[in-house]
Amino acid sequence: METGYPSSRSPLLVSFQNGVERAQGCCKPDLQRQSPYHQDVSIVRANATNLHNREILHNLTSTFPTFLLTGIPGLESVHAWISIPFCCLYTIALFGNSMILFVIITQHSLHEPMYYFLFMLSAADLGLTISTMSTTLSILWFNAREISLDRCIIQMFFLHGFTFIESGVLVAMAFDRYVAICDPLRYAIILANSRIIQMGLLMIIRTVVLIVPLLLLLKPLYFCRANVLSHSYCYHPDVIKLACSDTQANSICGLIDLILTTGVDTPCIVLSYILIIRSVLSMSSPKERYKIFSTCVSHIGAVAIFYIPMMSLSLVHRYGRSAPKVVHSMMANIYLLLPPVLNPIIYSIKTKQIRKAYSVFSLQNEQT
Repeated sequence: METGYPSSRSPLLVSFQNGVERAQGCCKPDLQRQSPYHQDVSIVRANATNLHNREILHNLTSTFPTFLLTGIPGLESVHAWISIPFCCLYTIALFGNSMILFVIITQHSLHEPMYYFLFMLSAADLGLTISTMSTTLSILWFNAREISLDRCIIQMFFLHGFTFIESGVLVAMAFDRYVAICDPLRYAIILANSRIIQMGLLMIIRTVVLIVPLLLLLKPLYFCRANVLSHSYCYHPDVIKLACSDTQANSICGLIDLILTTGVDTPCIVLSYILIIRSVLSMSSPKERYKIFSTCVSHIGAVAIFYIPMMSLSLVHRYGRSAPKVVHSMMANIYLLLPPVLNPIIYSIKTKQIRKAYSVFSLQNEQT
């Protein structure tokens, strides 16, 4: 059965083995002419070189290559202390989003289009948190850095999948605000329950169609370089940089996915708000303008905390190669932790109906 990896007779493998043998022959120390100290140093260096070559050779020949995840570079000695704020952030994200899901399900007054979309947003944030929490905390607590390619692909499926879904949900929420402000009389007709279900299914189908080919294209690759990833989770651009085979198809597929998600969703959100602002400015009463536009503040905050870290991480990956590794690591963690932590807080503070639902839920608990 073909696995996509070179066999023991692969020309690439033979060339690599020959290169290793030549390198070992050229660098083999002449121990008879050296002092005992220099002999020890030469032996240590030769052993380190051989170990590095064996690691690369293992990744090249193995059907199941492995990678090493990275925690916070340069701060490995205090990973246990760093895990405390990470645990707090994960707890806030899990509890906050779970509470929003529970409240929307149990409170019939929140069974409206706007809160259905908020339900989708919290579900995506919850999935995003769970998909990276295990590897990040394993590194910080147990220094468990090793991850196989198959596990990496599974993690990327959920990580990038929930990211695509969240982007789609933010577009749907922008459309919801546009209809509510610009065409309020037809709001219930346009955003009927059947229409909302169709939009949710469309987001899921788009995610699967875009993600599956992107990840399947990783299987034929072989990896012969140092196998250390830059983050505490598997990130597609980070993985393909380690491949020594042709990754042009992977890059093209990744670019197409980016265009069909961020490249489509961002202009749709911007267009929605241009139309909303134009409609709000046409109102004569300043008080009414403020009241109407204040209903968009929560969504604008959710859009900002989702897209700004995403674009910052992309810029750091592309142009910040000379930046310290700790900057890459912190940006990657902020990109994934910020939306799940802040979205429940923003919507709980700025949405009167959510606050009221929390109060009703608390009273019910006290009575029972």
